[in-house]
Amino acid sequence: MTEVDSKLLSLLVCPMSKLPLRYDRQAHELVNDALGIAYPIRDGVPIMLVEEARRFPPADRRHR
Repeated sequence: MTEVDSKLLSLLVCPMSKLPLRYDRQAHELVNDALGIAYPIRDGVPIMLVEEARRFPPADRRHR
């Protein structure tokens, strides 16, 4: 898989919360753990559209 440029990653924020994102190399997506949303990276390009994101339980709800 194509790696994403680290400088680009440092500039990207979640379009919903405006918080920084964590890069998950294994899943190849940008993750906002607080909101429980992950944006896919396709061919090295982050897809920063909310409608394209995968949703999962937010971090504060996973351990209850």
